[in-house]
Amino acid sequence: MSKIGLFFGTDTGNTETVSENLIESLTELTGQEIVDLHEIYQKKAEDVAKYDLLIFGQPTWYDGELQGDWEEFIPELKKIDFKGKKVALFGLGDQYGYASYFCDSIGIFAEMIEQLGGEIVGFTSSDGYEHDFSKAQRGDQFVGLCLDVDNEDELTEERVDAWLPQVLKAFDL
Repeated sequence: MSKIGLFFGTDTGNTETVSENLIESLTELTGQEIVDLHEIYQKKAEDVAKYDLLIFGQPTWYDGELQGDWEEFIPELKKIDFKGKKVALFGLGDQYGYASYFCDSIGIFAEMIEQLGGEIVGFTSSDGYEHDFSKAQRGDQFVGLCLDVDNEDELTEERVDAWLPQVLKAFDL
């Protein structure tokens, strides 16, 4: 079974916690340890490029800003040939306090990854969210899993549980 590279960036620890929970859930779903966890801080293109199946986790800060480690990774990201790679994205955001920028970071990265030849998988419905705008939204779907652990943490597990089987299917696992 192919290994999944899960890369995350975090300032508060929330994205790391979600990443660790994803690994536990994926292990339960597959019965195998199939994920290598990496914090994106100081990673290089070759660290990501060795995986054909990827999950990127990142929060959106303030008025649509990228988390600092992901922003610093962009030059490395642009060195990666994403052709043949499948990438699932999850993002953390505040749909009330920053309603015009909710989970923008995964929308920004989805666009870059697609321009580099990658396939984005794991789209989710935008139903049930209260936000004004998101770069992560295409029609009535997000380009990945959007989580609001500040305001709707009670929905996080349910949303993750609905998303992961879809990602595994897209990854052919």
